[in-house]
Amino acid sequence: MLTLTFLVKTLIDLYIMVLLLLRIWMQWTRCDFYNPFSQFIVKITQPVIGPLRRVIPAIGPLDTASLLLAFILAMVKFPLLTLIEMHVLILDPIYLLVGLLALLKAAGELVFWVVIIRSLLSWVSQGRSPMDVVLYQLSEPLMYPIRRILPAMGGIDFSAMIVILILYALNYLGMDLFPGIWYRL
Repeated sequence: MLTLTFLVKTLIDLYIMVLLLLRIWMQWTRCDFYNPFSQFIVKITQPVIGPLRRVIPAIGPLDTASLLLAFILAMVKFPLLTLIEMHVLILDPIYLLVGLLALLKAAGELVFWVVIIRSLLSWVSQGRSPMDVVLYQLSEPLMYPIRRILPAMGGIDFSAMIVILILYALNYLGMDLFPGIWYRL
């Protein structure tokens, strides 16, 4: 049962994070959609998001169809995991709040991984990879304000570390505010 729980949770989390929230974030930050990495994300999500866009219009730069699908998946994840573990399906309106919390946690995890991968790629590819451009466009709105406040430290950029520390603090705040449920999200 633990293996099935792990697989279902991981697949839902990956789909929410990478395919839906990343697509929303890329549109919000106006990433280069002609980039091969951007095209990959769009092509993978288009079969699901395309039909939804006909029904649910976008609100400004916010892709509401992708956001709604991510919220629905986040909301369904907790009852599905309960069904797998306890063989009982419980439907409760509290799952709306749980879905919102799961969506926020997934967004935080996505920001964490984007910043980590950008930092690691800056050592290896040094801006020559198409993925570097997209990761730069995604993470720069978060790192630039911190870089303006921090003094120059001999050519070392500590803004990624500060963003990660802020994410850790927010994660611990989620653990304090929702102790029983935050671990399962």
